[in-house]
Amino acid sequence: MKKLAILISGRGSNMKAIAESCQSGTLKNIAKVSIVIANKLNAKGLQTASDLSIPTAAIDSSGISREEFDRTVLSFLKATKVDYILLAGFMRRLTKEFTDAYPNKIINIHPADTNQHRGLGAYEWAWKNKLPNTKITVHYVNDKIDDGQIIAQADVDLSGTKSLQEVEVKGLAVEHQFFAQTLKTVFQKNNQK
Repeated sequence: MKKLAILISGRGSNMKAIAESCQSGTLKNIAKVSIVIANKLNAKGLQTASDLSIPTAAIDSSGISREEFDRTVLSFLKATKVDYILLAGFMRRLTKEFTDAYPNKIINIHPADTNQHRGLGAYEWAWKNKLPNTKITVHYVNDKIDDGQIIAQADVDLSGTKSLQEVEVKGLAVEHQFFAQTLKTVFQKNNQK
């Protein structure tokens, strides 16, 4: 059973999808969410995690350096002895010290093809450019923004969307299924090594 930490900054919809998948879906008996850590004290996802009986920690990132924040989070993670760290709407770039501590064990989901769009506003980018489809990318994390090795991608059909909100709804529907499916593949492949 893989022990997961999930880092969030906001509502935590992907965190919720992963946690539910661990409890009764694709990741049942494969993984367990051991802790959810938010970098904002008022992140809505903290309550969602608590409602799912998952331990939480809120470590306010405002006013401290990236290095100091990352060291604090690393100390939490080492105490929890997690196997993988998932970024689910976590809006901070990790330091090299952090990513080096968990090589190929930090995984992010990004709502675009990282070869075409990195960073914030991926759904806005797709909408503004009137893309007929976009991709969801699951990738390993390094110390750059959305730059790590791609693990898998899924297509999102945007035909017929009439607003940015519709683009987001379609994208999140794919994200919530695809992240868990991809993690299952990663965990099973790593068990065979």
